[in-house]
Amino acid sequence: MNAPAPTNAFAESGEVPIDYDPQTSDQVMWALSSWKWRIFSGKLYKIMVKGDNDTDVSFVVPFIPNANQREFLANIHYRNVILKARQLGFTTLIAILWLDHALFNEDQRCAIVAHTREDAESIFRDKVKFAYLNLPEIVRMLMPLKRDSATELLFGHNNSSIKVATSVRSGTIHRLHVSEMGKIAAKFPEKAVEIVTGSLPAVPITGIAVIESTAEGQEGEFYNIATRAEKIAQLGRMPNNTEWMFHFFPWWREPGYVTNPDNINMAPSDHAYFDAVEREMRVKLSMQQRAWYVAKRENEFSGDGEKMWREMPSTPAECWKQSLEGKFYTLQLARARIQGRITKVPHISSVVVHTFWDIGAGDGTGIWLMQHIGAQERFIRYIEGWNEGYAHYVRILRETGYLFGNHYLPHDATHQRQLGDRVGAPIDFLQELAPDWTYNIVPRVETITHGIQMTREAFSRAIFDEEGCAAGLAHLELYGKKWNARMGAWSPEPEKLGGHSEAADSFRQWAQGYDPANFNAPTRPRRRSSGGMAV
Repeated sequence: MNAPAPTNAFAESGEVPIDYDPQTSDQVMWALSSWKWRIFSGKLYKIMVKGDNDTDVSFVVPFIPNANQREFLANIHYRNVILKARQLGFTTLIAILWLDHALFNEDQRCAIVAHTREDAESIFRDKVKFAYLNLPEIVRMLMPLKRDSATELLFGHNNSSIKVATSVRSGTIHRLHVSEMGKIAAKFPEKAVEIVTGSLPAVPITGIAVIESTAEGQEGEFYNIATRAEKIAQLGRMPNNTEWMFHFFPWWREPGYVTNPDNINMAPSDHAYFDAVEREMRVKLSMQQRAWYVAKRENEFSGDGEKMWREMPSTPAECWKQSLEGKFYTLQLARARIQGRITKVPHISSVVVHTFWDIGAGDGTGIWLMQHIGAQERFIRYIEGWNEGYAHYVRILRETGYLFGNHYLPHDATHQRQLGDRVGAPIDFLQELAPDWTYNIVPRVETITHGIQMTREAFSRAIFDEEGCAAGLAHLELYGKKWNARMGAWSPEPEKLGGHSEAADSFRQWAQGYDPANFNAPTRPRRRSSGGMAV
C-alpha cells in the first residue's frame, strides 16, 4: 500500500493503517507518527528469534506482537505485574516498547532490570541494541546515538535513553521493567528489596512500571506484589495509578503450545487434572493442548509436575504451589497433610507439655510446644518473637496455664554472651526467671545438615494443631537453602534471611534431643527436691 503522505506528516492527524507500506521519505515520516503502526505493522522493528528448538540457529524476523503480547498492550496500566508461563516473549515486547518510547519522546529515561549480569548483557545486546541497529537507515539518521555504552543507548536528537542493568535507582525512570522478579526475590532477596525501595519509587505516577516473572515460591517481593494485585483483580475493581494491575498468562493461552496426541501417553490422572483446570479457569483444553503439556512435562522436565507449576502454570494458584527445589521440608509437610497429621489437636490438661527452643542472640526466638500422648507426639502451639528478653517468653508460657515437662534448649544456651547490662549464659537467666522448670541442653550435632536430616527422619512422628502451629508450619514450608550465585546452584547451608530459621532451628531441637522412649505415659509432673520438675 503506497498512500501519499500529508505535507506535514507529524502535524497532521489521521490514522495510519497498520498494513501501510511507506516507500518515500515523506511516507516514512507519516508512518512514524503513529505508535500503532510502529508497534504492530512489522515494518519498523526487527528481532532475533530461535527456531523450533534450542539447537536451531537464530534468525531475524519483523517484530509483530503475538496474541499474549497484544492482550497485555490492550490492558496496560501504570503499574503492571505479569505472572506467566515461560517463553511468551514479554521481555522482548518491553524492550521494543521502551526503545520506541525513548526514540519518539524527549528527555525520557527507560530501564530494564535483569536478575543476572549475563541476562542484562543479553537483553541489551540481542533485544535493545539489535532492534535499534536494524532500524531503517533513514530512521537511524534521524535518531542518531549520542552515547553507546555497554549498558545504555543515549540518543542525540532528543536526550532520551534506554538502559539494561542488574540495578537502577538514580533519578527519574519514566519506563521501568523488572525481568524475572521472582528469581531475583528467591535468589537475591536483598536486591529485590533494593528494587522495591529504590527502583520502583523512581517511576513517577504518570510513568509505567512492569514486573514480570514465572513464580518462585510463596514468599519474597514478587510474591507480595503479585498476590496483592491478584486480590484487587478478584474484587473486580480497577487499580488506581499507584496500585498494581494483575496480568496472568498461562501456557494454554499460547496458540503454539499444541502437539499431535497420537503418540502421547496420557494417563487418567492427566485428564482429571485438565478437567479441573477447565472448571476453574472456564476454558476448554483440546487434546492437542493436553498432549503438548504432557509431552513438555515428560520430555523437558523429567516428569516433574512441580516444575511445571512454576514454568508452565495452568492457574494463578498453581504458580504459588511450593516447589521442592531449594526447600528442606516440603516433602515431609506434604506427607503430613496427606496423612491427616495437620489437624485440630486439643491440649490435654493432665499431660505435661515439653518445649523446644531456638534462642536468638540478635535475631529471634522460636518455641514449639508438644505433648506426648501414647504413640503420638502432638505439637499444640508455636511461639515466636524478635527483640524480646527471656522474661517475655517465660511470661507467655506461664500464661498458658500448662503443666510443663522438660524445656529443651540448644547447645549454645550454655555459651556466655552479652545480655543487656551483664554477661551470662541464656540458661542462667532462664533458671533465675523460672527456677521451677527443668531444662535439657540438646547436644550439638556435627553439622546443621546432619540435624536437618535427623528432623526429616523424625517428621513422621509429629502431629500438628493447624491453628496453634500455623506460623511455625509456614516457616517450615519456606525454610530453604542459600543460593550460591557463583556456582549457580543451591547450597546445602540454610538461608538465615527471611525469618524462617527460628522455627526450623527450634523444631530441630525436638528431633535432636527428644527421646520418645522416655515419655510414653501421660502423667502429671512430680516436683524434684531442687525445685525442678520431672516426669
